[in-house]
Amino acid sequence: MTVDLEGVLRRAGFLVVAGADEAGRGACAGPLVAGAVVLNVKEQIDGLADSKALTAARRERLYDAILTRARAWAVASVDSGECDRLGMQRANLEVLRRALLRLGVAPDFALTDGFAVDGLGCPSLGVWKGDQVAPCVQAASILAKVTRDRVMAGWHERYPEYGFDVHKGYVTAEHERRLARFGPCPIHRRCFGNVRAADRVG
Repeated sequence: MTVDLEGVLRRAGFLVVAGADEAGRGACAGPLVAGAVVLNVKEQIDGLADSKALTAARRERLYDAILTRARAWAVASVDSGECDRLGMQRANLEVLRRALLRLGVAPDFALTDGFAVDGLGCPSLGVWKGDQVAPCVQAASILAKVTRDRVMAGWHERYPEYGFDVHKGYVTAEHERRLARFGPCPIHRRCFGNVRAADRVG
């Protein structure tokens, strides 16, 4: 049985519930991007789901709906250099925190995918597979994914030899082949072992 977390929180007096999720944690190149969303209870957005379960075209349509119909939304990013300095776990928490703090409406409660985040000025809860069960987190995952995919398409224009427009910086067989051939570029994350190995070979 699916629990309506947002409904439970609203009935408990937390009227403004925000959700946050990130995209790009497992990628070895490009930024880590987070979205944060407060849904409008009077304007339901049909079709929300974990961004990874949606087609690119469907994500784009929902992205537009979220921007126009959500009560508040925000995105934030941590670039590859900051990922290296912080390490991926700290970078993940930091980008979620930044997105939530950028919301134009201060939340009474925040739901984050997977990890609890402190320093928000409101109570929060890390929800296991939150992007599958909480609509506000699902909306945030879509914002993060679409934003990051667009960023990676832009990086493809600068570094076309890596195929960032296809694999978006994730560790795929094709990305590994290109990384081995060309070595790392400035947006690769040196905190990943495969990038360090390619750097030594290069």
